[in-house]
Amino acid sequence: MIKRNILNGLRQELTQPEILILLGPRQVGKTTLLKELQDYAKKAEHKAAFFDLEQPQVLADFNRSEKEIIDTIKRSGKVVFIDEFQYLKNVSKILKAVFDSGEKIKIVCSGSSSLEIHKHLKESLAGRRFLYRIYPLQYSEIKASLSAFSLEEYFRFGGMPALTHTDSQERKQQILNELLGSYILKDVKSLIKEENIRAFNHLLYLLADNQGSTISVHSLAGEVGLSSKAVNRYLDILEQTYVNFRIYSFSKNLGNELKKSCKTYLYDLGIRNVILKDFSGIRDREDKGVLFETFVFLHLQSMLSPNMEIKFWRTKDGGEVDFILLKDRKPIPIEVKSQIAHGEIPSGLRRFLARYKGVKQAYVINDSYEGQSLVSACKVKFLTFKTFATDFQV
Repeated sequence: MIKRNILNGLRQELTQPEILILLGPRQVGKTTLLKELQDYAKKAEHKAAFFDLEQPQVLADFNRSEKEIIDTIKRSGKVVFIDEFQYLKNVSKILKAVFDSGEKIKIVCSGSSSLEIHKHLKESLAGRRFLYRIYPLQYSEIKASLSAFSLEEYFRFGGMPALTHTDSQERKQQILNELLGSYILKDVKSLIKEENIRAFNHLLYLLADNQGSTISVHSLAGEVGLSSKAVNRYLDILEQTYVNFRIYSFSKNLGNELKKSCKTYLYDLGIRNVILKDFSGIRDREDKGVLFETFVFLHLQSMLSPNMEIKFWRTKDGGEVDFILLKDRKPIPIEVKSQIAHGEIPSGLRRFLARYKGVKQAYVINDSYEGQSLVSACKVKFLTFKTFATDFQV
């Protein structure tokens, strides 16, 4: 069993009154976390119940009136776990009724978010729910439990939990292919027109192939044969199901900075590789820079708190910094390089620091060098990918 970094925080949430909701893509470990929390609740001698709504019989038992479902949940225990809660009709209304009953029942749910579920959660459970976003395993989480696990392996196959149960590279590729197929069939097919599945698949490929580059919705629409409105909707679906993330450009309205551009990143390196059908080793990849950059993005994404945001910086004349991590609205530039001379400040980072003179901290994540340099009043720290994955904090 690989211990998730988020587990201790989730355990503490069991003592809080709000409905706890775990959202994330399929097969990232939400059910496992629910079961670990159930074990923790039982050890604390709380009466606990677990409903897995992906099981046909369990879902059939919930095919009753809302009042009967509410009564069932209230009778089940003081801590009630509901897995894949999006299958329950009028789920937000039911959870709200249980919460408002005053019986102090802790409800913990998990689900693969959709546009409709997200809307209902926001509108119906405002002030009553607390959301945690669950992502694939981070490299540091796997390494802590499987000491032989290499960074090279993570770049090839990513962090989907099912892959940690086999050493066979062929088997890992098959699992990733099945995960991709189940997402298309279960999460997407119900949200888009049948005749557009092929176009959606093409869009996924283009997003994987252009990952880390600025994208144009108009150009994507032309390539897949859909309207810009349809492509924007599909990008919304991908984001609401936590499969693809858009980040936007950082600008303080300076003349030649790009202001409306965005870059996108898929949620897992292995999923991207199976879309591209390329599991080559990192040293043999022409797109290794994209893999390095994505690795850094996914780690930053997993550690975001409400006062943080990820952007990038790019100017019309070619200056760029891969990521600008905003913390309390203060920018922390982060540049990703496969190799760099000891202490060399990348030109894009140097240009950013010249424009934003109040920046106190910056990072260069690279393959081999660790150290520190000073640019005016800004400390520039050099971290290797391994150190970044285990020790990075802001």
